[in-house]
Amino acid sequence: MAEDNESKGQAAPAAAAAPIAAVTQNSQSYSGRSDRNDRGERPRRRRGPDSDGDSRRDDLVEKVIFINRSAKVVKGGRRFSFSALVVAGDRQGRVGLGLGKGTEVSDAIRKGGDGAKSGLKHVSLASNTIPHEVYSHFGGAKVLLRPASPGTGLICGKTVRAVVESAGIRDILSKSLGSKNAANVAKATLKALLQLRTRDAILRARGLESRIKKAI
Repeated sequence: MAEDNESKGQAAPAAAAAPIAAVTQNSQSYSGRSDRNDRGERPRRRRGPDSDGDSRRDDLVEKVIFINRSAKVVKGGRRFSFSALVVAGDRQGRVGLGLGKGTEVSDAIRKGGDGAKSGLKHVSLASNTIPHEVYSHFGGAKVLLRPASPGTGLICGKTVRAVVESAGIRDILSKSLGSKNAANVAKATLKALLQLRTRDAILRARGLESRIKKAI
């Protein structure tokens, strides 16, 4: 009888240790999931769109310049709608503007981005700056752009900066005159960029290709 009691006493701790081993094994398998590394840390998630409000799709950069909200008073209350002004470019000399409208902000931004990408226009650049000084106006907004030496940076406001940066300009001096309306300033900036001409383009237009060869 004493031997039977001793054998039961030895079996009881072994039986009690079995659930503890199972729990430990489950916890190890849980901590060793595929989404964790060797240290048990989860990998960092990749960020989608940039934090400054721009996103890259098909090598194009989209920036939201301005979002406007309007309200329509109806019998049941007020209905809100949104409009978004978006600029898109490849930072290689192509840039476009688009205005999207919708009942949701996301729909307005998407429509504006599609309109900007479908209306890309080529801009003449001289390295990282513009070839010459240019002045343009749209409505009440007036914009003056001047070339800058390398390392100057973008000396301009946020609206002009979004347009010229999307076009691929890195060094420029600018001054916004007149109206501060974001849509008019952006359109005046784009109009000014489209007026730019390089020296070779002007010589070709005048039929002086021989001077281009001598310059080379």
